[in-house]
Amino acid sequence: MSQRPDDHKNLLIAVALSMAVMLGWQVFYAGPQVKEQQERVQRDKAAQEQAQKATEGSPATPAAPSTALPGSKPAQPAITARSTGTRAEVLASSASARVPIETPSLTGSISLKGGLIDDLVLVNYRETVDPKSPNVVLFSPLGAPGAYFAEYGWQGAPGAQVALPDSETVWQAESGAKLTPATPVTLTWDNGQGLKFQRAVSIDENYMLKVVNTIENTTTGDIVLTPYARLYRFGTPHTSGYGTILHEGLIGVPGDAGLQEIPYASVLEDGGAKSFDGKTGGWLGITDKYWAATLIPDQKATYAASFRGQQGNATSQEVFWTDYQLGVQAIAAGATHTVDGHLYAGAKQVRLIESYEAELGIEKFELLIDWGWFYFITKPLYYVIDWLYGILGNFGLAILAVTVMVKAVFFPLANKSYESMAKMKKLQPQMEQLRERYKDDKAKQQQELMALYQKEKINPLAGCLPILVQIPVFFALYKVLFVSIDMRHAPFFGWIQDLSAADPTSIFNLFGLLPFAVPEALHIGAWPVIMGITMWVQMQLNPPQPDPIQQKIFSYMPLIFTFLLAAFPAGLVIYWAWNNILSIAQQWYISVKQGAEVHLIGNIRRTFAPLGRLVGLNKGESKSETKG
Repeated sequence: MSQRPDDHKNLLIAVALSMAVMLGWQVFYAGPQVKEQQERVQRDKAAQEQAQKATEGSPATPAAPSTALPGSKPAQPAITARSTGTRAEVLASSASARVPIETPSLTGSISLKGGLIDDLVLVNYRETVDPKSPNVVLFSPLGAPGAYFAEYGWQGAPGAQVALPDSETVWQAESGAKLTPATPVTLTWDNGQGLKFQRAVSIDENYMLKVVNTIENTTTGDIVLTPYARLYRFGTPHTSGYGTILHEGLIGVPGDAGLQEIPYASVLEDGGAKSFDGKTGGWLGITDKYWAATLIPDQKATYAASFRGQQGNATSQEVFWTDYQLGVQAIAAGATHTVDGHLYAGAKQVRLIESYEAELGIEKFELLIDWGWFYFITKPLYYVIDWLYGILGNFGLAILAVTVMVKAVFFPLANKSYESMAKMKKLQPQMEQLRERYKDDKAKQQQELMALYQKEKINPLAGCLPILVQIPVFFALYKVLFVSIDMRHAPFFGWIQDLSAADPTSIFNLFGLLPFAVPEALHIGAWPVIMGITMWVQMQLNPPQPDPIQQKIFSYMPLIFTFLLAAFPAGLVIYWAWNNILSIAQQWYISVKQGAEVHLIGNIRRTFAPLGRLVGLNKGESKSETKG
């Protein structure tokens, strides 16, 4: 049987699309994970070598590591802080020198030692879907594992002998002070040299803190100081490993310099730090997948900013920090000077972040959420899903509904494609006659086939258009499911308790019926299986390919996609399966309407014919044996 040119084109397109998805998986998922693992191994190896060298050259009894942080040298932090106990132990040891924080969204405390905002826990988010699991911890104090906190201070002029508050300074607060949305807190410290410092901290019901630093100069001379704010993070945190899809690390918009995204590993490299001077507006911070902390200077003030990191050694952890320094402030004798700033510390909620951008005039604060290059598709898709969720009350149902809406938007295009496919089915006898007539003249055969397509107004590539349309929406929805905190721990029905995570079941233990765990690589859940079946059924609507190799490739595509999508978020797999079902119904309807043959039943019988013959043969043998 001769091979058909148009089938070859469709085959090449189908294979190209399959390879694109597999390549995308490699680039966006497998590759970053491997790279991150390699980088982590290299960092650990380097740290071990440094530790070994330090041990060989150190005295028998090494000095206790220092935990000092800079007060007057904000550009060069000490990185000798190591964990001295659990987070609970460190907080308990300083409980009497802390001002509690209590809001509907955050709990924690401010350390009077250093005036650090270093203890924040998210009230409305837990580590896992288990309602009894611990709440998500954002900030932790120095000495605890993964120390993470914000510091505000003043830098003196070079050579000036002025006592300024630093990390060892013990601030004073009113007895019984508690930071709530209704009760701001004011910390005070007197340097004993005529300078009185105040730090007023207020907080809203969500995740925004306002920090107002005030200096009263009661001396007889002018004082020159430089205010700064800094965000520290000790130790490299665990990341999701999807570096090419989602940024985790240092981030910010320092004025007109635009969005800056620096991964943890990159900022530790030589030349990885970034500095900016003379900037106005914007913000600086450190982001995780779902949580972030950002320093927000006065949007009208000019400042210098930096993103930095420093490797650890035998007595320290690596440390990451971002900071800003305002211009030099001259405080006249008898005058009082005030500097305002904000600190955002919490969940990356889309509408909340947008509201802060509008209310406080924070330049491009919305970029804290990584919508990707195709934000013009991703962000509107999020809003549609969020709107549908408000109506339906379930994000899974919202995904099903948005699939119907996408189908409706592209219905004319898909309709035209399926109609073209249906017409091609009806023309199969004429096409075969042309191939047979010009089997020795491929150029003439192709010319006659194209003339037939033009006469009947058929596009031989139209069958691929629905797939081409579906792919951008697929990746946009993937991005929404991946970056949006609204999808985190959002349940569907049955066993799907988190639409942002992969289907937890596996076909290899009969979806949990057999009492043994399945390796991660073999987690092929129920929804990926449903997706694969619906994809296979959709392919059976078309006539079988005349070329056996083509037919095998098309036959294995549903299996390949089942394995590929098994590790994708369950919400995405549900979308794909539901989209397949709608496509089956639409294609069937148009085929019947056009009078074209629907090959589904025939293809299914043909596929399972060997099994039927095997069963029939066994029955025949049984009857023969009984008769004998």
